[in-house]
Amino acid sequence: MAEAMLEVEGLKAGYGPAEVLFGVGLVLRKGEVAALMGRNGAGKSTTLKAIMGLLPPRGGRVRFNGRDITGLPPFRIARLGLGYVPEERRIFTDLTVAENLEVGRRPAPGGRAAWTPERLFAIFPNLAEMRHRRAAAMSGGEQQMLTIARTLMGNPQAVLLDEPSEGLAPVIVEQMAEAVLRMKVEGIAVLLSEQNLDFAAAVSDRAYVIEKGDIRYQGTMEALEADDHVREAYLTV
Repeated sequence: MAEAMLEVEGLKAGYGPAEVLFGVGLVLRKGEVAALMGRNGAGKSTTLKAIMGLLPPRGGRVRFNGRDITGLPPFRIARLGLGYVPEERRIFTDLTVAENLEVGRRPAPGGRAAWTPERLFAIFPNLAEMRHRRAAAMSGGEQQMLTIARTLMGNPQAVLLDEPSEGLAPVIVEQMAEAVLRMKVEGIAVLLSEQNLDFAAAVSDRAYVIEKGDIRYQGTMEALEADDHVREAYLTV
């Protein structure tokens, strides 16, 4: 098996007095896509935020490339090569597409080929057509594409991708899937939180299922698709 890039052990986190995560454990290996699946409120987004340092962990450990990053500020984690694409997008709406991409630019480590706007426009042709458009004038799906592209401009080794398909038109969802697969081809490991089983199955190698802040299932995506009991217990609405 490929070497572990991201290791999460016994992760606990919450908001105020409310505990949300009760000891989450998962592994993301180099060059793979892993899906963290579950219903709304199961703890998917909270897990990604706690890994990224946006929510201080209350227990457990997070290691990235063998280094303990538990509780580090998000900017330090990002500089170590872990990218984050929030569900809320958080782009700079007053800037153009091209300007948003420049904001995210960081040098590529270890002599790897750096991501450039032109490489990203090949993945997201919609962005190429609106490179001079202000982000405020873009649709939600186009803004989601821009958020992923801006994250890749930072040349991360791994990306946390929060609910990439939620609320998007089918044609945009297809482009999102192509982008995730392209990241995998480029050697970028991806941990995505997702409710859409079809989307997750199209891009993911393995799956974790979270319910009430705890991992209830882990296995290959093929095994999850074949397990009616797990899907009905933890994924159906």
